[in-house]
Amino acid sequence: MEKKRFKFVVPVIVIVAITANYMIYKEYNSIPILHKVLIISGATFFSGVISYFLFPSDDEKSRADSGPY
Repeated sequence: MEKKRFKFVVPVIVIVAITANYMIYKEYNSIPILHKVLIISGATFFSGVISYFLFPSDDEKSRADSGPY
């Protein structure tokens, strides 16, 4: 992975993990713990993959191509 994308991907993963953990343990007490862990890890992984592809890479080629037309 590129270091520029790590600046955005890692905080997104941490925020999603903390928020999902807080929400699922506060609101849904009847769900088994294994299912809670699977839901939280799936949400964290999915948000990491999505944010990796959505945040732009900051390389020379992308900067040269974004000029006014």
